[in-house]
Amino acid sequence: MAKTGLDGHWRGPTIVARALRDAGFEVIMIGMANTDDIVRAAVDEDVDLVGLNVGGHIDVAIRAVNSVQEARPEVPIFAGGTVPPRSVKMLQDLGVEVYPPGSQLADIVDAAQRLTATR
Repeated sequence: MAKTGLDGHWRGPTIVARALRDAGFEVIMIGMANTDDIVRAAVDEDVDLVGLNVGGHIDVAIRAVNSVQEARPEVPIFAGGTVPPRSVKMLQDLGVEVYPPGSQLADIVDAAQRLTATR
């Protein structure tokens, strides 16, 4: 899990990380990170799934998605946080599942289980 924005909103990613841990996932929370940090963690930690908290910074999130997909094309990515509808579409076009505010934790956990089922 990584935050692509340098804002102080931690509640969402923290709650999602806890829900994933409670569901049996090992969660590596790298916090506020730039694209290089996100890719390095995805490669070094040999992750099965990348979670991004967008926080309204769609340009940073798209750079991170493109870089992760280049370095680890087999790894699914999902994103959440403050994601305007136009940005949701942009991320979905890149193959990213998006969970904006109001999404249910059960749906996020279900997605993580589905996205990692074959890994």
